[in-house]
Amino acid sequence: MRRDGIEMAQAKKSNGGKDNFTRNLVIAVVVGVVLIMLVPTVLSKKTNTSAAIPSSVSVEDGYGMVFNKDVKDVPFIEIYEDFQCPACQRFESISGEYIEDLINTKQAKVAFHALSFLGGESQLAANAAGCAADQGKFLAFHKLLFANQPPENSGAWTPSYFTTLSLGLGISDKAYDQCIAKNEYKDWVVNVANEGAKRNINSTPTVFINGKEIDRNKAYNSLAEFMLAVKNG
Repeated sequence: MRRDGIEMAQAKKSNGGKDNFTRNLVIAVVVGVVLIMLVPTVLSKKTNTSAAIPSSVSVEDGYGMVFNKDVKDVPFIEIYEDFQCPACQRFESISGEYIEDLINTKQAKVAFHALSFLGGESQLAANAAGCAADQGKFLAFHKLLFANQPPENSGAWTPSYFTTLSLGLGISDKAYDQCIAKNEYKDWVVNVANEGAKRNINSTPTVFINGKEIDRNKAYNSLAEFMLAVKNG
């Protein structure tokens, strides 16, 4: 898909009619951020409360993958991203290590919301990330996915690819392989998308700190600006 200028793409209905909404995607690159406008978006599928969810997922936090959930008096960073989104990859390359350090030192509560705006391979990647979370490897897998991001929906991201990729993280568990092969968390991925739509998330990345969206013209493309946004809350 071209990214020089503003493009229109008709989102396909998901297979078998399971995803009962139609959307038109307007994709533009604006200061390095992929804007994905839903025109219109009609959510007709309610959250599936019986969906299997990965470890560390917080239902109360929009089905996000949450770290330091019970830590008090720290900034709450919410990141909405698509693993196929080039602007998300850029944000990860700029601020990812800092965010991981905030998590490891318990200086922030962080929620990752894996969206699937960009199609089938985004869904497969989000599911694989959930499977990796069950192995205690979400952050490492998250970093590895963005570091190995192929062209959008190129066919590179398959279940066997994720299984092979994870070997480098020391994941060789049969339960993980089955989780990937069975698309175990597909309904969780749908829940994340539905909860994001309820919040009017229409671009990736979108980042909130303490419930307020940060300035995408500054903080998404500058580590110093992002650190300042975290500091100011």
